[in-house]
Amino acid sequence: MQISETIMLEPLADHHVAPVFRLIEQNRTNLKTWLQWVDNIHTEADFEQFLQGVKQRIAAKMALPFFIRHEGEIAGNIGLYHFDHLNKTAAIGYWLGEAFQGKGIITQACRELIRYGFTELALNRIELKCGIGNHKSQAIPERLGFTREGILRQAELLNGGFQDLYLYSLLKQDWEKHSQH
Repeated sequence: MQISETIMLEPLADHHVAPVFRLIEQNRTNLKTWLQWVDNIHTEADFEQFLQGVKQRIAAKMALPFFIRHEGEIAGNIGLYHFDHLNKTAAIGYWLGEAFQGKGIITQACRELIRYGFTELALNRIELKCGIGNHKSQAIPERLGFTREGILRQAELLNGGFQDLYLYSLLKQDWEKHSQH
């Protein structure tokens, strides 16, 4: 999916292993502050094994991940996850290397993934969760018109402790009212 002149979303493929692992290595300290899985990936082989699990979730129609390229470089990841096909819901998740932050990349990628989720996948609700201390991540759903529904208390075990998460949601009817699609 071409998002803009400089931003592209690519479906997960084996050739992404080395460049994405390098990006994780370069951003390990920053990423592990908010993401559980980072501490489980210490080698390219670990990342390859992690991606095998992701591929199984893709095959089961439980995940739709993309790697983000910015000006040709791998910049991060975004996707729809935790599909509930009966209730037409999914959750959006993302991460970005520090050098790529503050350029509107995630906002633009989210906007396109939301459009795709509502129009192509017939979703009715898209959720987004982020740590209550993760102000950069909170800015994304707030900018995109999500509703903050509340706090999920001690909902995620991260770095040896439980953290509270904000739960945001966007309904198709609200997106249709407020988007220029």
